Amino acid sequence: MGKQSVQNPRFGKRKIPNKFNTGRKTRRLEEENVAHRPSSTSSGELPKEESNGVSSEDEMVYKEPSMYDKLLMTLGSSSKSVAAAYKQRKRQEEGLSDSEKDEDDGTESSSDSDEEDDSEEGVDDEFPMKGKPKDPEIAGIEEQSEDAETEDDLETSDLDDQESYDSGVHDLGISRPSAVESSMCLSSFDVHFGHKLTKADVENLSKKKWKYEWEVPAVGMSKGKWAGTGECFIKDDNPNSGCGLKPKLYKHWLDAYNTSGGNNFHSSRQRLFFSLFNSYRDILHCNKKPFYHRGSDEDSSAMDAYIMHCLNHVFRTRDLVTKNDAKASKRQETDNNEILADDNFLDRGFTRPKVLIILPIASIALRVVKRLIQLTPSAHKVNVEHMDRFSREFGTEEDHDNEDEKEIPPGDHDYGNGKPLKSTKPGDFQVLFGGNSKDDFMVGIKFTKRSIKLYSDFYTSDMIVASSVGLLKKIDEAKVNKEKDVDYLSSIEVLIVDHADVITMQNWNFLKSVVEQLNHIPSKQHGTDVMRIRQWYLDGYASFYRQTILLSYYSTPDINSLFNKNCNNYHGKVKLVHEHKGVLPKVVLQVRQIYQRFDADSIEHLDDARFEYFTTKVFPKIKDSIEGGIMIFISSYLEYVRVRNFLKSQSASFCLLHEYAEQSDISRARVRFFEGKRKIMLYTERSHFYHRYKIRGIQNLIIYSLPERKEFYPEVVNMLDGSHDMACTVLFSHFDLLRLERIVGMAPAKRMVTSKMSMFSFS
Repeated sequence: MGKQSVQNPRFGKRKIPNKFNTGRKTRRLEEENVAHRPSSTSSGELPKEESNGVSSEDEMVYKEPSMYDKLLMTLGSSSKSVAAAYKQRKRQEEGLSDSEKDEDDGTESSSDSDEEDDSEEGVDDEFPMKGKPKDPEIAGIEEQSEDAETEDDLETSDLDDQESYDSGVHDLGISRPSAVESSMCLSSFDVHFGHKLTKADVENLSKKKWKYEWEVPAVGMSKGKWAGTGECFIKDDNPNSGCGLKPKLYKHWLDAYNTSGGNNFHSSRQRLFFSLFNSYRDILHCNKKPFYHRGSDEDSSAMDAYIMHCLNHVFRTRDLVTKNDAKASKRQETDNNEILADDNFLDRGFTRPKVLIILPIASIALRVVKRLIQLTPSAHKVNVEHMDRFSREFGTEEDHDNEDEKEIPPGDHDYGNGKPLKSTKPGDFQVLFGGNSKDDFMVGIKFTKRSIKLYSDFYTSDMIVASSVGLLKKIDEAKVNKEKDVDYLSSIEVLIVDHADVITMQNWNFLKSVVEQLNHIPSKQHGTDVMRIRQWYLDGYASFYRQTILLSYYSTPDINSLFNKNCNNYHGKVKLVHEHKGVLPKVVLQVRQIYQRFDADSIEHLDDARFEYFTTKVFPKIKDSIEGGIMIFISSYLEYVRVRNFLKSQSASFCLLHEYAEQSDISRARVRFFEGKRKIMLYTERSHFYHRYKIRGIQNLIIYSLPERKEFYPEVVNMLDGSHDMACTVLFSHFDLLRLERIVGMAPAKRMVTSKMSMFSFS
């Protein structure tokens, strides 16, 4: 039995996906190369005719070429230096020194010569060389980096940066990669992306049920606490440290904070949020008071923190690539093949974009991007390209006549002079929808040495700011048109979803589809140097390294499901647990609020159980009512459709007010309901979210399903002003606990879903 081959530890096996060898000629040549190799016997020994003259001690066991070997053979057919690197790799595996003559050298050279003409076209197609290296012999190795730009655009690496600023690693409690010396002070970026997951780790993560093992009080939130998996990392760190930021970013942020009037950056909300985000764990913050709801300080602090985290991530990625480019350039003068052997050169993904920020509407995107530009150090924003276009497309649209004033039903007029009253919309509505409310947008942002480029091509962008609607349109276009693709989503390493509560009012399934599309192995190579792609990208493990930050005003089952099922960051999870006080005190009228609980076997049967309870217990009481003015408030559009169809089948007198209705139909419905020409009105939560109508003529209110947004409950109940009965009936089950907590408070809600009684009254 021959001895096992000795493999040089510098040459780790790299699995290159088959998608990067899709050329037919390339695949054919690989198969031929394997076919022409001597086959091993069942015992693992070489055939005798191949081993003549070789002692038993020197017999080598033939090893099937790996995907990495095949890739080098293919590239070597058109590049002498890559071919030489492959030969060196084989010599080292066979235990031969570089000085020893390769016995097969003449044969391989002949083979390369014979195959060169056939394989050249395939290699050019699959691995295009964007840049012309100085030495033509190293063209097969030195492809232009994923930061492919002109020479003026390339960002020089910050060699003077003091990595000792990066204190975040001390709080993470994670073993450092073996490839990095323990004496180095690593940033959380290095720790997170330098960690190597095994196949067993990935299998465990796919099945893992996360356990939140620690809790820490949330600063600034009297009834909130952070809960996390693994070891607790939220600790008081050195106030003199750069909190994990690159020094230039830290200094600029500190200057901006002091200029704005701040006096204690270390204890500020911005600093605390950044420490949380910089842990590279998945984060769920579902009690973030939004800027449009008297929460501008907290909202702005969280926004600043994730913007700085994104900038830090992009600049660290760029520095790593640039430094490795410089090292590779120097090493090519002495050893053209060393870059193929050193794992430290694995510094990129399949494509360039690393950060994706998903926002609901254009006005919020404008707010985020403007702040992003402000927080970028001055040296990197000497020129902001296409800012005028961005402000024009994302800024305030031309004022239109108020739709409410076109056809305003009785009750909305000032009968003293017959003129429409000034808008009575709530303040949060006016702030949120006061700007551009377009929900279909997508813009790439690229950082160069001295400029920020808006509207850059997605494949050359560092960040993408988009709505879930805009992203899904691109995904659907790629499915229909095979020439298009969304491979720029393959290497997203930081995903931010801000104002997730507003996205739930659009279509949550859109966002879910987008997240499911992230981190797939791309369909094309897109000019990336495959020799520099991180191994865990090639293994298909990118989704386990992606950090997802979900920020919302409140929690929903959909948001929790996305966080639990689609966020599988190996580093762990952190979420905010908050105790709600409820909003019942905001009901200013003396309304008798009757909560009726119905039973449901499972969440899948919840809608059926609710509908059955309504049709058998509630509707018979109002069917034959002589007095009208019955409004049924419904949270979900699907539930609305079901109830509408039922009312049609019962020949009931009703009108509709939903989010897809035309303005003329809405105005007509409001007039008929107010005048008593229609006894029942169906009103959806999304319609209230987008219009915030004040419905007149309500005598009896039935809340078929509780609203997700807690402020809507008192707003709708207070519409009973002028009612003779002042009655409100609310249907709920124990699966509605999250909504119930926000409305009646956490303690009462828990009693209501567990009590033996099924009816509860508030007034």
